[in-house]
Amino acid sequence: MLDNKKIKLDFPIFESYPDLAYLDNAATSQKPQVVIDAIGEYYRKYNANIHRGVHHLSDESTQVFEDSKKTVAEFFGAKVNELIITRNATEAINGVAYGWALSNLKKDDLILTTMMEHHANIVPWQEICQKTGCKLEFIKVDENGKLDLADLEAKLKTHGAKIKLITLAHVSNALGTINPIEKIVKLARKNNPQTRILIDGAQSAPHLKIDFTKLGADFYAFSGHKMLGPMGVGGLIVKAGLLKNGEMKPWLFGGGMIDSVATAKTIFNEDLSERFIAGTPDVASIYGLAKACQYLSKIGMKNVEEHDRKLVRYALEKLGEIKELEIVGPKNASDRLGSVTFIYKNVHAHDVAQVLDKENIAVRSGHHCAMPLHTQFDWQATIRASFNVYNDVNDIDKLVTALRGVKTIFS
Repeated sequence: MLDNKKIKLDFPIFESYPDLAYLDNAATSQKPQVVIDAIGEYYRKYNANIHRGVHHLSDESTQVFEDSKKTVAEFFGAKVNELIITRNATEAINGVAYGWALSNLKKDDLILTTMMEHHANIVPWQEICQKTGCKLEFIKVDENGKLDLADLEAKLKTHGAKIKLITLAHVSNALGTINPIEKIVKLARKNNPQTRILIDGAQSAPHLKIDFTKLGADFYAFSGHKMLGPMGVGGLIVKAGLLKNGEMKPWLFGGGMIDSVATAKTIFNEDLSERFIAGTPDVASIYGLAKACQYLSKIGMKNVEEHDRKLVRYALEKLGEIKELEIVGPKNASDRLGSVTFIYKNVHAHDVAQVLDKENIAVRSGHHCAMPLHTQFDWQATIRASFNVYNDVNDIDKLVTALRGVKTIFS
């Protein structure tokens, strides 16, 4: 069990806004003081460019960078040379698109994704299809907001070895649905052991203990800013074998990734992940991300998940008592994580969000970068309340009270 009241004291945003019920964590989380301090500490004590300097400050900066990478990799159950630092999960997904797919997909090959994906896991693949002639197909989402596994199995049976990539969210940002990754990996490998699997972990990394090796996927993308870390830093974890055999290639090029450069040829760094650093990395933010990982590890990711599930159960129960609301996505708390999404009947989501804002409640309204999903179910817009370690049932009670007042305003 985590001590919610004690944890909340670690986040200075709540000193500035003591009455704030911050329920927009799926968009970005707040930052604990240790993360904020780390960024300042780096610039005060270690600021120098990494790797090539021979002076002591460059050595210290390099050590901070390497130690931070190791901390982040261990947090995800990955080897340090499997971690490629990116700006966010979106860049990580684009990294797979341009560093793997562009070289490995051809005309009439197939990419499978799902109808619940964030645009960041749709748009890059549309671009790759235009460039290579491969095709993009979508696994259906049923009326309960869950993946239609029968549709997946049918597609696997129909297309067989043509399916070269399956890419999907671990947890849906729009619905909170937890996808059965291990089962999907097993089905995919049975169909074709060479099918590559990319997991968008932007919404699972803040809430679940991730063990990249046990997941069985080839790629895992995440964003630091959703898991208490700074904005502008995230990562792509790639199976070491795909880096060793060159199947996964760099997609940006420059000075930091090289071993030597001649006018006719460049030899890249032998370190598997260092060859993906094309220029100066944001070492301060990576240091901050490592501190976020340590902070979450100290709480314990099992405790984080348990706390989150408690909030989801409570929110489903209390929001379900408001007859004007329609919960979207799984109704069973065991099938969702991180958020509860709903529609206020006959009132636009943005209007509801503005009413809530006047009560110092921050939620997200709109299509949540999931327009195909909203189009499928004919939702103009939805409202999402999403949680993190500093939230408690009082935040949900405050949300429920404010939502009951919406009826009066718009009657």
